[in-house]
Parts: sequence; structure tokens; C-alpha cells
Amino acid sequence: MWEYTDKLKDHFFNPRNVGEIEEPDGVGEVGSLACGDALKLTFKLDENGKIAEAKFKTFGCASAIGTSSVLTEMIKGLTLDEAAKLTNKDIADYLGGLPEQKMHCSVMGREALEAAIDNYRSGGKKKHELEGTIVCTCFGVTEQEIERVILENDLTTVEEVTNYCKAGGGCGGCQSEIEKIIEKIQGDKVKGVPVSAPRRAGKLTNIQKIQLIQQTINEQIRPALRAHGGNIELIDVEGSKVIVAFRGMCAQCRLTEFTMKDVVEAKLREFVSKDLFVEEDKESAQEPHNHRE
Repeated sequence: MWEYTDKLKDHFFNPRNVGEIEEPDGVGEVGSLACGDALKLTFKLDENGKIAEAKFKTFGCASAIGTSSVLTEMIKGLTLDEAAKLTNKDIADYLGGLPEQKMHCSVMGREALEAAIDNYRSGGKKKHELEGTIVCTCFGVTEQEIERVILENDLTTVEEVTNYCKAGGGCGGCQSEIEKIIEKIQGDKVKGVPVSAPRRAGKLTNIQKIQLIQQTINEQIRPALRAHGGNIELIDVEGSKVIVAFRGMCAQCRLTEFTMKDVVEAKLREFVSKDLFVEEDKESAQEPHNHRE
């Protein structure tokens, strides 16, 4: 289980400033539902050019919700120049730390803030766009983004880079390219040291795999679905096939197929095993049930 601080739990269970500001001065949208994490940040300035109000909408796990909530609190009262100096480390430190595997949520918050500031300074014309060559096609991460998280957080392994921006956490085909970027930036610090690490240590037993699947559903997938009135239940695991049933609003949603493949399956491949695939048990979805967390 992830070790969350009391402050992060507070911002997850009692998120501040949820929603969207009408006629905002700045809008920042980053991430995507296909990657399992998305964030929209809006802010409004007062007559002195300071951030008077900030709100967020996010699709993601407890860390994504917690970091987004605390970000809106951190930037209130700041000028845009002051807000622009915030780093992902500042966000994580304000929460008392984040699990290493969740640092990408703080990076997403910093990116959303930058996108919102750029949007304001361009008169509402500029939107967040990827800059540079895409290295990780699974999660759409560019070389520039990888270089930045390495520099700002002093990263030295591929596993760390994956934790901070997800690059290398999908099919793994870009890990050698990430190694080269690390070596280019860190130089002698990583010479002679294997910078890549297996995504998961050893082969999982069936029991371990099922436990990790259930944990990923509980911590990565269910909070995002609940935010939209839905839920999900693990029905069975047959080899690489994960059988689930959608509950609540998800059971009637026309986007269930998208949610199953681009959210549920993507998260299970990221945190459990890249060979997993998901199928929906539609018969079970119609039956009354007693769901256990």
C-alpha cells in the first residue's frame, strides 16, 4: 500500500477549490484520460495582479487529487511571477512528501500551472502543447520534459524518470533513449552505474498479481471513477485477462469501452504488468451485488 501523509489524505478526502472558475483569467489543461491522469486548472486575478481564486478539475488517483487541491491553496495571493517559480518539489514538500511512484502527480500540477500562466499571458490564445521530440509514445512525453524532471529532481535512473513523468512505464521501448538522456545530463554521476531498472522485481506469483491488481484498482482507478459517480469491481483474473464489472454511472456510460481500455487497462499495465488486458463482465454488471473494498 502507498504511504500517504496525513496532509495528502486530508486534501484527498476534503479537496479544496474543486470546480471551474467562470470567465477565468488563465486556463491550463494537461494530461489525458488515455494516460489515466488529467488536470484542468483555472485562476482569476485581483486588481493588484495577484491570484485571488484558483480551482481545479482532475481525473486521477488520490495523489492527483491531493496535489491539485494543495496547488490551488499554494498559489492564492501570489503574483504570476511568484507562482511561476513553484516547482513540483515544492508541491510534494508542502504535502510532507509523496511516494516515489506518485511524483508524476506533482509534475502534472506544475505543468498545469505553467500552462495556465502562459494562457493568460498570451491573451487566452496559447494552450499547452508538447515541445520537442516525443521519446515515450505510450504517454506522450517529450525529450524536453524528461530533461527537466531529471535536472529539477536530480534523477539518475530510468525508474526514477518513470516515477516523475511516466516515461518508460508503458511498453518500455524508450528506456534505452531515456538512459542516454540521463547520461547526457548527469555525466560522471551515472558512468559505470546501470541506470535502467526492471519495472517490477522478479516474476509475480498468481496471488501477488491478483493482490497488486486489486491494490491498483483501489488506489489508482476507483477514486477517478467515483469522482464521476461510477465504480468498478474485480471479478476474476485468468492468466493475463482481468475481468471487471462497472458499477454506478459507469455501468450505463456510453464511454465504458474507452474507460476500460484507456484508463483501467492502461493503469494495470503501468502498475502491474504490461501484458495484461481487460474484459468487462456485462452479466455481472446487471446483477445486484455487495461490493467490498
